[in-house]
Amino acid sequence: MRDTARPITPSTSATPPAQAERRIAVGAALGILSGAVALGIAQLVAGVFGRASSPILAVGAMVVDATPEWLKSFAIRTFGTADKPVLLGGIGVILAVAAVLLGIASVRRPIYAIGGLVSFALVGAVAAVSRPSNGPMAAMPSLAGGLAGIGTYIVLRRAAGLRPVGGREASEVQEPPPAPRGYDRRRFLWTAVAAAGVALSADRVGEWFLRRADASDSRAALRVPDVLDPAAPVPDGADLNVRGLEPFITPNDRFYRVDTALFVPSVLAQEWSLEVHGMVEEPLSLTYEQLVARPLIERDVTLTCVSNEVGGRYVGNARWVGVPLADLLSEARILPGADQLVSRSADGWTAGTPRSVVMDGRDAMLAVAMNGEPLPLEHGFPVRMIVPGLYGYVSATKWLVELELTTFEAFDPYWVERGWAEQAPIKTQSRIDTPSQSDRLRAGQVAIAGVAWAQHRGIERVEVRIDEGPWLAAELGTADTEDTWRQWVLRWRAVPGPHKLAVRAIDGTGAIQTEEVAHPFPDGATGYHTIEVDVA
Repeated sequence: MRDTARPITPSTSATPPAQAERRIAVGAALGILSGAVALGIAQLVAGVFGRASSPILAVGAMVVDATPEWLKSFAIRTFGTADKPVLLGGIGVILAVAAVLLGIASVRRPIYAIGGLVSFALVGAVAAVSRPSNGPMAAMPSLAGGLAGIGTYIVLRRAAGLRPVGGREASEVQEPPPAPRGYDRRRFLWTAVAAAGVALSADRVGEWFLRRADASDSRAALRVPDVLDPAAPVPDGADLNVRGLEPFITPNDRFYRVDTALFVPSVLAQEWSLEVHGMVEEPLSLTYEQLVARPLIERDVTLTCVSNEVGGRYVGNARWVGVPLADLLSEARILPGADQLVSRSADGWTAGTPRSVVMDGRDAMLAVAMNGEPLPLEHGFPVRMIVPGLYGYVSATKWLVELELTTFEAFDPYWVERGWAEQAPIKTQSRIDTPSQSDRLRAGQVAIAGVAWAQHRGIERVEVRIDEGPWLAAELGTADTEDTWRQWVLRWRAVPGPHKLAVRAIDGTGAIQTEEVAHPFPDGATGYHTIEVDVA
């Protein structure tokens, strides 16, 4: 009598432990490998259609847009500049868990895996097409990835000895040979290895295409253009050179970055253009060459993010080169009634700046260089906006491609639409850089030092309080301009015991920094930066 391999069905008896474990292992492999191939092929196709069409990035961007303000603030406070990798990592973990569970369930009912892959393709396609910078073709990576994933699942299922998709009944993993459709561990292993190779290779090739498409080569080919109106050298004494104190000029690689972009938009200088339109008599269209051929200015300006907590690090000072924004808008001849300048980035993000502020004589500019080199990619290459005295979300658009004159009544920019203040001048703030919270210090002279800022008003005085004693005047670094921060230091004769240190600033108008505690939402944090130290 000839042996025949038959499916084992659990309908009338419990599944043997070994068989159940095999079913779980094979099902998990089916889900993970099919999903990995789907993502790898999607990444490969995104290399052709652009990074913004990647389903993971598109879904991540959609999540960012839909996330409530309190959760975004929590992410920034908790993870800082790592908030985007954490989000993408979280999406990856969710997808991996879902793939495993669906794969296991699909051993008996393949519709679970097929449905999951179709859902992945549809969600990714809708998310990609919905991004402001994308068109209908942005759906292609998700759709191609979904089809590849389904094909991989069918091949792996056959290699696992399971009844084919569409069969009359989905069975569990069959017993080992001799039946030709039985479970052959070696065959399944080699098929799985092949699937993993396809997933990894597709992902790497796709990433190579994306790197070729980024703007690094475009940036490397540029030099900082000649400046008609250069900044004066940083004055002697502006940097107090105290150990632990933030340098007066923040290096590019240490300058804070806060934005909604999950990836750095790739904008080539040779393909860049700026459209100035809306409530103007003379709309303008400029190429990068035309922009940098205009008279350029160089200025030191401190930027601050509205998400910065009291004592936070989302503030930095740099030397910028750019085109005066007021001159450009004057050429466009702004129509009466236009009170808002809406700036748009290459990825569709928007900011709204008061026209009155841009045109009041301050050094608002379209910046093309930062600290002596073309703008870094992550800081807005090839062109970004800089408006001294305003928080970044209403003034500092990176990867700038469009300026529209309109009204505050007619349009709510990205963050205003989500409840942040319409107009947001930077508040007077100060920070202790050294010592740090909970430091253990030796008795004797200790340098308490930090920075203070009140852009476009300047810093007149900084005071430090030890415990509940009087406010003591700190030594100030030499002032550069009213648009930059100032360093300060107080030489303290520390005595043993626990101590509480607090700092406050007085700006150029004579206004004292408020002690009232407020969180960043909706228009910037306030309060004294206070730390506790222990002196031995």
